[in-house]
Amino acid sequence: MILNSLLGYTGNMLDRADHLRRDSAAIHAARMHPTARFLILEDLKPMMAEGGAELFWARRSECPEGQQVFLGLDSQGEPRFAVDGKPDDDLPCVATDARAAGAILADGRAAIIAQARSVLDWHRRHGFCANCGAPTRPEKAGYSRQCDACGAEHFPRVDPVVIMLAEKDGMALVGRGPHFPAGFFSALAGFVEPGESLEEAVARELHEEAGIRVHSVRYAASQPWPFPSSLMMGAFAQAEGLELALDESEIAEARWVSREEVRSVLRGEGAWSAPPPLAIAHWLLQTWAQQP
Repeated sequence: MILNSLLGYTGNMLDRADHLRRDSAAIHAARMHPTARFLILEDLKPMMAEGGAELFWARRSECPEGQQVFLGLDSQGEPRFAVDGKPDDDLPCVATDARAAGAILADGRAAIIAQARSVLDWHRRHGFCANCGAPTRPEKAGYSRQCDACGAEHFPRVDPVVIMLAEKDGMALVGRGPHFPAGFFSALAGFVEPGESLEEAVARELHEEAGIRVHSVRYAASQPWPFPSSLMMGAFAQAEGLELALDESEIAEARWVSREEVRSVLRGEGAWSAPPPLAIAHWLLQTWAQQP
């Protein structure tokens, strides 16, 4: 069963087949198998088939040189890989921004992009050991890097982020960061810091950014966000009051909005704009607005 299948970048239907990652001979056999297919990412942009509605899965003979990652097995047991490289110009595909591709694709295909992009980006950033500075090499079908100098093993990172709606008296808090365009509002968000729970991160971020105190934090849903490797964890929280004190370095503008106002905005009829359906912020607003 796929949970929260309406959220962007979720619902990956591939069997990640972790047991194969530890078997280099099995991975080599999978790579050589005639049914193996490769998702090429050029500058971390997935290749889409001409027409833009499908991922382009290259054959091994069409695959460029570059870092490869085993993605898993499809429903027929056929191997799927991702490769960081530039395809031949004569292939019927086009490099597409991962956000644009994620907005187009449904039924778990965008989640494959999230998996491929995050892991390949991690390889780009972690060619050297954080412990001793020596070069590292990929292991476990692309899901670790080994340092032969000091023996350290490194794994792809996932950065936890809380994204939340505070609510009070039938109103929800939305904000606009300094980098957002005028009239664009979203749920507030921030990275989880070392040594704190998700609930504590929600309360801290809302107090730091908006000056409000909250309680009764409740988790709602999560979404991978591969830019480069965040895990967005959505939540709702009850605010103690409506008075705001903004950290203007983080929040340029914030406002309390009603459910009817949010419904209008999501219909494209409001006075401001919200994040697109691809983003969990859209899901949070929609979920809140549908409540009686």
